Amino acid sequence: MVVSPHKLRSSTCVADRLVRMEGVLASDLKPTRSRKRKAAGVLLVLLLATGGYVGWLWSQGSKAQTTRSATQQAPVMPVTIAEAQKADFPVYLNGLGTVQPFDTVTVRARVDGQVNKVAFKQGQMVKEGDLLVQIDPRPFQAALDQAVAKKAQDEATLQNAQLDLQRYTTLSKESFASVQQFDTQKALVAQLTAQIQGDQAAIESAQTQLDYTTIKSPLTGKVGFRTIDPGNIVHATDSAGIVTIVKLQPISVVFTAPEEELPRISEALAAGTVPVEALSSSGQKALGEGRLLLLNNQVDVSSGTINMKATFPNQDNALWPGLSVSTRMLIDTLKQVTVVPETAVQRGPDGPYAYVLGNGNKVDVRKLAVAAEGNGQSVITNGLTPGEKVVTDGQYRLTPGALVQATPTETQDGLAQNQSGGAK
Repeated sequence: MVVSPHKLRSSTCVADRLVRMEGVLASDLKPTRSRKRKAAGVLLVLLLATGGYVGWLWSQGSKAQTTRSATQQAPVMPVTIAEAQKADFPVYLNGLGTVQPFDTVTVRARVDGQVNKVAFKQGQMVKEGDLLVQIDPRPFQAALDQAVAKKAQDEATLQNAQLDLQRYTTLSKESFASVQQFDTQKALVAQLTAQIQGDQAAIESAQTQLDYTTIKSPLTGKVGFRTIDPGNIVHATDSAGIVTIVKLQPISVVFTAPEEELPRISEALAAGTVPVEALSSSGQKALGEGRLLLLNNQVDVSSGTINMKATFPNQDNALWPGLSVSTRMLIDTLKQVTVVPETAVQRGPDGPYAYVLGNGNKVDVRKLAVAAEGNGQSVITNGLTPGEKVVTDGQYRLTPGALVQATPTETQDGLAQNQSGGAK
């Protein structure tokens, strides 16, 4: 025990005061025996008091040093722990993709004419068969009427020619008409019959042109910006079209995966439905759940990836054409494996390891073999058994054998909510 200089000076001052008091008392006292005995008693009391004070200071210093030494020798580190569990672990393949319409149609005019009516609003949902645009039908109606009239004229001519053919047939049997006249009339009837067939084709063509003046929606979907207004002249050769319609329900997402994952993806697709989830580009918000529809027929050699397409019901229209999304595809499920929170697994020069809580609240380092990771969970194939407790927070202050104060995590059912991952 080392007494501080301040405490020593205090003790010295007390002793000096006692000496001075002794001198004063000695000068004032008469050399009588009783007074000498009184002075000696007072001096003894003062000396005892000084000694007691110094002893008290010494004991307090010893206690403080003992407390500091004990604290330095056995620090207790606060940590958070979790228990290794056995559960099914879904293995997901993450990727990036782009939303595409299931169907896309650019509506164009198929005849030339003036637009009389635009029956849709930009951005609205339309159903298959709804009227979109009405082109002036009068020129096409006139052409149809002309074709119908021409057919009626030719039918009348044919009827007369057929009557003549009947007469020539009777006369030729009685030799009152030559065979040449009979053959000529027969050919005329055939010619007029063919002409009527042509007239019918002309009527159907005119009717088709007339029908093209009424433009209807070819599918159920959402219309975009229109390029025409009532009064505009449209042409069948216009490349821009009138409006574009996209089908949103269902909708598709095209995304990629590394080419080395192709065998596992093909195996999962051959086994049945492969669930795919679409998330926001940040991966924080779920936008829809669908299924893998197809794999592309070749690998992109420039990027070493395979393109895939998934389809989604998209009932809430959360997926929009052109939107960039993150994808999460379930390709396997590991049955009854040992899992721990991903934060428990540390990386070092010798590979993955974790701090395991042992007897007496002391931790030990354990090397691990990690098979898969995802959504805050790690699959351990070697190094841990279900029921052992591992440190998930506070590892940076730990050393092997350190004494810890363990606090359990709030929940350990994260595996049941596991939504992403990938095998190593």
